[in-house]
Amino acid sequence: MTWLDLAAGPLLAKICLVVLFPFSALDKIMHWDDAMKQASSGPLPGAALMLVLGTIVEIVAPICIVTGCYDRIAAFVLAGFCAVTAILFHRFWEFPGFWSKKGEGNAHFWDFWKNFGLVGGLLLVTLGGSYAPASAVIGHPLASGPQAAPAELARSVTTP
Repeated sequence: MTWLDLAAGPLLAKICLVVLFPFSALDKIMHWDDAMKQASSGPLPGAALMLVLGTIVEIVAPICIVTGCYDRIAAFVLAGFCAVTAILFHRFWEFPGFWSKKGEGNAHFWDFWKNFGLVGGLLLVTLGGSYAPASAVIGHPLASGPQAAPAELARSVTTP
């Protein structure tokens, strides 16, 4: 196994998956009044507490995921954060004409589904376990995981 198999590939994937969250946290901190206004627009009370907790999650969880320190629980918490944020703050169905490019809820429609795309990626980190080596992916680019690789390679992926 090469450094690409063991570290670089999974590390790059994790960074790409979570890179937006620290920037989002920074944006909340730098534009606190606007963030409070958005947090207050949701159906739940306690906007300030939700905003503080959300900012902490957006800072801590990506660090855990990228470093591999409690990465599964961090990915699960961040997936929950994305799902709750989508449901509470991107309620596209409340806007007439959300499907129209110029519709008031069009941005919410896309933000809602982008959040759930992130939920899927984060759940893969939560449930995924070991990674297929990059060499297996390159050798079988249309395959779907270690089970599609040659038997000896699949054994090396599933056993430590």
